[in-house]
Amino acid sequence: MRDLGVVQRGASVLAERARVFDLPTEREAAEQAIDRLFSSMERIGQVHPFAKGMGIAAPQIGIGRAAAVVQPPDPGTPAIVLLNPRITERSTDADEQYEGCLSFFDVRGLVPRPLQITVETTTLEGQTVTTTYERGLARLVHHEIDHLDGLLYTARMGVGVAPIPVEEYRQTGRSWAYEQ
Repeated sequence: MRDLGVVQRGASVLAERARVFDLPTEREAAEQAIDRLFSSMERIGQVHPFAKGMGIAAPQIGIGRAAAVVQPPDPGTPAIVLLNPRITERSTDADEQYEGCLSFFDVRGLVPRPLQITVETTTLEGQTVTTTYERGLARLVHHEIDHLDGLLYTARMGVGVAPIPVEEYRQTGRSWAYEQ
């Protein structure tokens, strides 16, 4: 992933809170960040298929700004653009699933996450939009928002639980649920 321009674990930009955009004033900077995220996602997708969907946050490509893109697993579903996202509600119902990360691609970790989250984002025009995500999509979106808060998924793993090698993960046969 490093060869595809993805910043790897240990880089300071991954541990810092991303700076929000002042929209619409910084619209051009936000558009540039989004364009770079989509370009990166396209390059990465050509090398590796993502059956569970895929996301990438601006810090993962060296941009310390609050932007991320999530591509749901259904090929016809448009990507979700997250600008200045903030989780405003979380369900108490949660599950634990394995997650991976482009910033350390050789391991997977068992991460508890809420089954439903409500997220506020900002449009390029400066409007606030609120969207509720469920199950697998909530997991993808939450993972990317964590990146913007300077957190890797390993920070959410249970005490004493360590990531496992990707080869071992492939033998688990567990896939995320996207519907109830």
